[in-house]
Amino acid sequence: MHWSDTGILLLILLAMLALLLGLLHRTRLGPLLREHIADRPRRRLFLASVSFFLTFAIVRGMVFCIRHQIPPFHYIIMGGRHIHHLVPGILILLAVGYGWLCEFGNGSDSSSIFASGLMSLLYGIGAALTLDEFALWLNLKDVYFVREGRSSIDAVILFARCSPLADGARHSSQAWQGA
Repeated sequence: MHWSDTGILLLILLAMLALLLGLLHRTRLGPLLREHIADRPRRRLFLASVSFFLTFAIVRGMVFCIRHQIPPFHYIIMGGRHIHHLVPGILILLAVGYGWLCEFGNGSDSSSIFASGLMSLLYGIGAALTLDEFALWLNLKDVYFVREGRSSIDAVILFARCSPLADGARHSSQAWQGA
């Protein structure tokens, strides 16, 4: 295993996480978000959705680069075995779930806004890494680029329909039609 194999995905996801947290806590975006989405659980859902869609787009782009042999992207190989990106996704989801069980970043009074945002963003990242390979765990074989692989896209579309971003789009569309 080369550092570039695992490090690139980790580096890109950490940079995205740092950028989103920086935007939320160092710019006017954070107070603006709290003003427009006053309900803390809805704000956490929104942040999870944003990180989900960004991660999904990044991973799809990276896999495209891997398939077309565009450097520096490569599959993660350990001991001759291809490690699919759902593995770190599952590990992130387990860590977030454990954190929430310990009431870290769950939105309770003792939990900070920073921890709440961090856990929400991590949840979105983990969910995207896992659902992007939904077809793999449904079929128990690598079907990412064949017809059966479409079920991963279907799972992401279903997630998108349930996300707060889709809810906001529905409200905007209704408001536009009513005007």
